[in-house]
Amino acid sequence: MLKYPKACYLLLLVFLSCKEPYNPPVIVNNANYLVVEGVINTGTDSTIIKLSRTVQISAKTATNPELHAAVSVISSANAVYPLTETGRGYYGTPALNLSAANTYSLKIVTAEGKTYQSDFVAVKNSPPIDSVNYIVGSNAIQINVSTHDPANMTTYYRWDYTETYKIHSYYTSLYELQTVPFDTVVLRKPVDQVNTCWATDTSTTIFLASTHRIKQDIVNQQQMTTIPITSDKIADRYSILVKQYALSPDAYSYWALLKRNTEQLGTIFDPQPSTLPGNFHCVSNPAEPVLGYLSVGAVSELRVYIDSRNLPLLHTVYPLSKDGCYVDTFYFKHVIGNGIFVDDIPTWIYSGKQYVISVVGGTLGGIVSGYTATDRFCADCTLRGTNVQPAFWTN
Repeated sequence: MLKYPKACYLLLLVFLSCKEPYNPPVIVNNANYLVVEGVINTGTDSTIIKLSRTVQISAKTATNPELHAAVSVISSANAVYPLTETGRGYYGTPALNLSAANTYSLKIVTAEGKTYQSDFVAVKNSPPIDSVNYIVGSNAIQINVSTHDPANMTTYYRWDYTETYKIHSYYTSLYELQTVPFDTVVLRKPVDQVNTCWATDTSTTIFLASTHRIKQDIVNQQQMTTIPITSDKIADRYSILVKQYALSPDAYSYWALLKRNTEQLGTIFDPQPSTLPGNFHCVSNPAEPVLGYLSVGAVSELRVYIDSRNLPLLHTVYPLSKDGCYVDTFYFKHVIGNGIFVDDIPTWIYSGKQYVISVVGGTLGGIVSGYTATDRFCADCTLRGTNVQPAFWTN
């Protein structure tokens, strides 16, 4: 056993007792800066702008939407195109079909009366996406995008994506609880089925590419995402919609710095945070920072589908409830002792704690002795998605 001098113990005690929590200024500062996300789409697609406010790292909520603002697109020809609030900080308008001969700005007047506006930005249209393909590896599927500009004018690219996939509950609940006019179990209507759903995720990574240092404006096999072969995203039918944006050099610098600040920090060897050079300004208070960079132009997009039947053998691991997924049987008369019966149904079925899988001891038109049932998470896919098929979905 090693022995240390008493002085060492004393020094250790002093060191531990003198520690005080340190809250860096970025954490204790109650900044409430406006954050602007979105692109003015000059093409045939909608323009959608998201407004929010910065939140404390220690805050309980991750988002703080800016509500009831007046948002409009302004052209250098003095035309004004108002956006409509759609909820949760989103403001949008149908296709604007704007002229590339003009420059455009986004103006925001908040409910508090503060005015914000971007610089006027020239139109920069994205070339078409050449392909979105996937490569099957031993552990995952990698999805890539390829594009090119024959005029060698784009140079700077950004992408994001939305993935939608068909999911199924672990068990199929053929019956449902009906509480009016009294508690009972009935067959589920097709509109109330909870076995097949569609879940949606959006990209959280910033995808950028530059062809500035090469002769041809070609981006080949830019990685978008990888999906483990165990994921239930690809257990049935999967779709990904990739959107491509053309950037100015300044916009590219903004997104590259944002990527570095948000995705490449964590060790002493990573780059340190930097101030983001956005192109929005607070007209009411020029000293107030505004987060965001406005780009203007037509956006290219391409949707592809991946079917599990076209993939090699998968090893899907389905999400389970915290206690696992299993089926239990519940009876109207459950024998628990010598001639003692307990009615399981009010406690487990009529309470909605369990989702009915099937009827025991007869049909609903005859004598029913009980039901088989399972935890809701194992039978209700609407906890992870919607049972309404998306309008764009094809089978």
